[in-house]
Amino acid sequence: MQRIYDFLRRHPTWVDSFWAVFLFGISVVSGVVQQEVERTDYPVAAVPIALLLSLVVALRRLMPERMLLLAVGLGVAQLALDVETMPANFAMLVITYTVAATGARWASRMALGVGLVAAPLAQLRWPENESSALGTVAIMIFTTVPFALAWVLGDSIRTRRAYFAELEERASRLEKEREAQSKVAVAAERARIARELHDVVAHNVSVMVVQADGAAYVLDAAPDQAKKALETISSTGRQALAEMRRLLGVLRTGEHQESGEYVPQPDVEQIDELVQQCRTSGLPVDFKVEGTPRPLPSGVELTAYRIVQEALTNTRKHGGPNAGASVRLVYFDDGLGLLVEDDGKGAPHELYEEGGVDGAGHGLIGMRERVGMVGGTLDAGPRPGGGFRISALLPLKAAH
Repeated sequence: MQRIYDFLRRHPTWVDSFWAVFLFGISVVSGVVQQEVERTDYPVAAVPIALLLSLVVALRRLMPERMLLLAVGLGVAQLALDVETMPANFAMLVITYTVAATGARWASRMALGVGLVAAPLAQLRWPENESSALGTVAIMIFTTVPFALAWVLGDSIRTRRAYFAELEERASRLEKEREAQSKVAVAAERARIARELHDVVAHNVSVMVVQADGAAYVLDAAPDQAKKALETISSTGRQALAEMRRLLGVLRTGEHQESGEYVPQPDVEQIDELVQQCRTSGLPVDFKVEGTPRPLPSGVELTAYRIVQEALTNTRKHGGPNAGASVRLVYFDDGLGLLVEDDGKGAPHELYEEGGVDGAGHGLIGMRERVGMVGGTLDAGPRPGGGFRISALLPLKAAH
């Protein structure tokens, strides 16, 4: 039974054709019976009209507007040729419903108007014998109601289909918007990871390069100092690998990593370790904390750490020999202040804007992006008398 039902759903015109043949047969049989009972001649035009009305039922889904016009024309022909109503006229109800459900708007309105006048015209053309005026009106109303109900049913189905189509279109649009938002989020995350990798590589590799150069220089004259430099290179490399493993792990899709493989995000407390690393690598750094330290949002802590890391890295790369730096952290009631200065007189400070000698990094651009993400402000520029200053204010609550 299910196969038969599926077959009928896939071939609706075949179903309509079956009912068209059935309707034509009933009309012919009804006409023959009426002719024998009433002893009257059967109108010659009745058979082709019944056949064409059956054709209206058969083709109603394929061309509803044309079939409506054909049904109206056949109704006018019945009135003109004096062919009384017959079972085939049921096709007018069917086409009224079909046009209201799937046809054009003009055809739907036309079907409603024709349906409301068809029954009264038929009653006036072929009145009931021995029927009073009130009875005639009642019959008109009774025969008009089916046309109105057929149109209302078809129009309600049209409205329901339009509603479901709108829901499907809205769901499809929302799905596309979610996909677009996901792509934007992925791009933003990858940009963040790129900045993180830049900070990790730029800082730690520069420390390793400076230590390696120092170790090679004093290898013969001061083996203990060379050994200490190599130990610094080893610890710095391990730290860089740990951070890079954490960052690159984000890019692995479909894999579940053990939490032990990752390290926590750097925070303000680790700035002291960062300063110690710089001092060990040969860059003198004065570090002070003012105000009362307290827990900060993770985004603010990470931003503060990365700003100090980037600033000290730039000092080491561009400050020239004998450069020194100072770092100030100030805890305010509503935010965290950062001040990083150096007295370097090496490479031009325009390189800070480009992020490095090769122009491939982020430099101050990356700093501004980070500060902007937490709703803070950043000022950077040369100091009077030489050197460079970076000042940032990070609010405890990000701006909306």
